Amino acid sequence: MTSKIQDEAPHNSFDTILVLDFGSQTSHLILRRLRALGVFAELLPCTTKIADLTWKPKGIVFSGGPSSVYDEGSPLVSGMDSSKIGPGMRLILFCSYGCQEIAWRIDSKNVARGVARGLPRFEKQYQPFSDHFVAEYGHADLKVSKINSHVDRLFAGLGEEVPVFMSHFDKLVTLPAGFVVIAATKNSEFAGIAHEEKPIFGVQFHPELEHTPCGTDILRNFSVDICGAQANWKMGDFCQLEIARIRELVGDRALVLGAVSGGVDSTVGAALMREAIGDRFKAILIDNGCMRLNECDQVKETLGKHLGINLTVVQAGDLFLSRLAGVTDPEKKRKIIGSSFIDLFEQEAIRIEKEAENTPNSGKVEWFLQGTLYPDVIESLSFRGPSATIKTHHNVGGLPERMMNGQGLRLIEPLRLLFKDEVRAIGRQLGIHESLVNRHPFPGPGIAIRILGDVTRERVEIARRADNIFISMIKEAGLYDQISQAFAGLDTNRSVGVFGDQRVWGYIIILRAVQTKDFMSAEVFNFDNAFLAEVSRRICNEVEGVARVVYDLTSKPPGTIELE
Repeated sequence: MTSKIQDEAPHNSFDTILVLDFGSQTSHLILRRLRALGVFAELLPCTTKIADLTWKPKGIVFSGGPSSVYDEGSPLVSGMDSSKIGPGMRLILFCSYGCQEIAWRIDSKNVARGVARGLPRFEKQYQPFSDHFVAEYGHADLKVSKINSHVDRLFAGLGEEVPVFMSHFDKLVTLPAGFVVIAATKNSEFAGIAHEEKPIFGVQFHPELEHTPCGTDILRNFSVDICGAQANWKMGDFCQLEIARIRELVGDRALVLGAVSGGVDSTVGAALMREAIGDRFKAILIDNGCMRLNECDQVKETLGKHLGINLTVVQAGDLFLSRLAGVTDPEKKRKIIGSSFIDLFEQEAIRIEKEAENTPNSGKVEWFLQGTLYPDVIESLSFRGPSATIKTHHNVGGLPERMMNGQGLRLIEPLRLLFKDEVRAIGRQLGIHESLVNRHPFPGPGIAIRILGDVTRERVEIARRADNIFISMIKEAGLYDQISQAFAGLDTNRSVGVFGDQRVWGYIIILRAVQTKDFMSAEVFNFDNAFLAEVSRRICNEVEGVARVVYDLTSKPPGTIELE
């Protein structure tokens, strides 16, 4: 069964471009641009041995990365000849560091290490270069050369000069043997290169960034015109394939337990499971006492009304709040909440199995639905191993061994290859109401991680009511769909205020709203000051215990979207 299920992975149903990651913060954007073109793409670490893959990519893209080819331990592609490009090489596009890496492998003299103004030279030995060369970041004008029909294909349809975005410390200073120059900038004379005979191309700039307006055209030229990939990646096709995969994976009798929050990820995951196995999917919503105003009632009604999902709500506010009492460290909060969720899921699994004992053709709870998305997966794919833990997610790689082993549960993650916008597209394919598809994300721990400090029932209620006012006003202003995520948090430090000529000492409400395409980076949403002033006035007037309201202007990075 396992091999057959793996055969139904998207890369065996759709032409696929493989992106090899060299640790870049923007590798995922290459995937997003390719998928937006209708070309399916997958990301793997650069240490992946291509020969060991059970599937054959139509083409390969080497990403950029933060390393220098002269760094000790710099990432290298496994199994590639260190002195030359072998005759069996596939269709390849090298970007930024990837371009430097292949040129350096051919001959280390091809790549020079840059000089940053005001910084001393590195002590390590590196290829000599002109002292005039400095690191290159930002806009550059790319001049495209016209040579012959073979090498001109990458920039086909572009003008003679196009804007691109540069971000590199090293650069090519000599042309690798067997290559010709197909583009240059004022600072990078080898900004675009192509092999004279083989379908192999390299660029020093970043085609995946929006700051390279022609980047989509370049990736289309490579994936569709050069590699011959069919642009047939559609959410509807994926949806049907995934439903078939779930049915085979789960079988005819097993039950699937799944946490549902009402957010788009868990809603779409639940809808897929309901479509695939019907009532054998058991949806659970655990009220941890830190939900939004009227959240549980609304989720139960909408899921039942629109999707036919019979949702069980477990009231556990007292348990969570008692365990969170006096805890101020964000990581401890998340771990307490995560372990408490699992305690209750274990109990629900036992209860469901007992109820199903006398039901014909029903089996045991064998699977646990998890709403993992591709950004969660990408963070664990770096060639350096799992990324540093910024914060623990209670539902991402977070099921403890005692649950998985003790209850015999296995994970099922139908959305793990998708970005948020693709999940929303599947939701529409499944007929999920637009109000659910476009709903802003809500973290599993809920309001508990939107309170800076000790979580108490009083503070949750204050944050809940402030949040309800903020979101309601955003909707009334017609701004909700322009914002990716918005909420009101609470700072447990207090501020002095004046109400009715009386001194008050109240909490500080922190408003946050961001725009993002993939939640891996985000920019602050720019409200009109008059709107924010009215939100502040209402919260201070209507929510007892609040003395001040502030708006968080921090982007991601350096901040995270949630407060904790």
